[in-house]
Amino acid sequence: MSMNLPCDPNVVLNWTWEDVAPYYQDLQRRPLTAETVEAWLADWSALADHLSEQYARLYVATTLNTADEEAERRYKAFVKEMMPRVKQAEHHLRRRLLESGLRPVNFELPMKRMEVSVRLFREENIPLMVEERHLTNEYNKITGAQTVEWEGEERTLPQMRPLLQELDRATRERAWRAMMGRQLADREALNHLWQRLLDVRVRQAQNAGCASYRHYRWQLMARFDYTPEDCFTFHRAIAAVVVPAAQRLYERRRQRLGVTALRPWDLHVDPDGRPPLRPFTTETELVEAATRIFHRVDHTLGGYFDIMRQEGYLDLASRKGKAPGGYCMDYPVSRRPFIFMNAVGLQHDVRTLMHEAGHAFHTFESFRLALRSPAGSGHGVRRGGLYGHGVALITLLASG
Repeated sequence: MSMNLPCDPNVVLNWTWEDVAPYYQDLQRRPLTAETVEAWLADWSALADHLSEQYARLYVATTLNTADEEAERRYKAFVKEMMPRVKQAEHHLRRRLLESGLRPVNFELPMKRMEVSVRLFREENIPLMVEERHLTNEYNKITGAQTVEWEGEERTLPQMRPLLQELDRATRERAWRAMMGRQLADREALNHLWQRLLDVRVRQAQNAGCASYRHYRWQLMARFDYTPEDCFTFHRAIAAVVVPAAQRLYERRRQRLGVTALRPWDLHVDPDGRPPLRPFTTETELVEAATRIFHRVDHTLGGYFDIMRQEGYLDLASRKGKAPGGYCMDYPVSRRPFIFMNAVGLQHDVRTLMHEAGHAFHTFESFRLALRSPAGSGHGVRRGGLYGHGVALITLLASG
């Protein structure tokens, strides 16, 4: 019989360990045989989806406003109180499945990931993983607060980027130095943060008996198809082919700009003196343009984007207190992706939205696949969840 899990994301968002523990206890006690393993996996997958959404929503809230003390408190409470217990419970379930000798059909890759996770699991690494999450949150708070004064206006660092495309070289240099100066003001704090993070990660690898953090992380990330040496081969190819090509492009840019030496503030301006592209000025304009593009490409994709737009799963514009960067996060219980960006009116922002929307469309399609239950299987809905979205739980909560 399937678990009676809540469908309301708001209920999931407020889960405590007391709410979650009975589900894990049920999975740990329930008979595990060839006849029951598929239903067991289906319920484990459903639980994994719920915890993945809880973590995702709490994390997203901290990035939307890094100064939101309540969001930070709730996220830290989850990381400190829920995550260690979930890691332990997930480890026991993985061990139980592996030790059962059962090998579900078409489940080779998840099983391989579980084998690696069990092999690397160390109880003493759990508090280190909690600390790692806290350090990441500290980084977002530091960088989210970075602003500069520009001609009487407070701007975020992303909001300064359009100035690097201005035709006036002195303006570009002044803007670049203002941005770098603000980042350098946090140099000591960020360096200290990085040293703490490095120490935490190295200790995790040592506890797991790995020669280096790279070796440890490589396995946790399930990089089964290529090796570090393959990456070094790629690095050497870049050094031999791409770097000389980039140097030639930079030299052509220098000549076209007519400057003696190319400086960091010369890398984004149009070398032919044309005014910078400004494809949009507001978040609404960006969303409307993207809507038109996606519908012209494919109405299914356009429909997915319409859902995100109408239901509030887009947060695209840069503002003070917002974490840096961009990402697409999936909410498996709600069956919705969420796109986060720091758009400021650049053509680069359009490309970023196209990129993140690609992840979002993949997420929508993955949810649809998970709902297509194979004839006679009786478990296709949630089995897809464990393979796809439940892996996010293993990555975020159970494997570090």
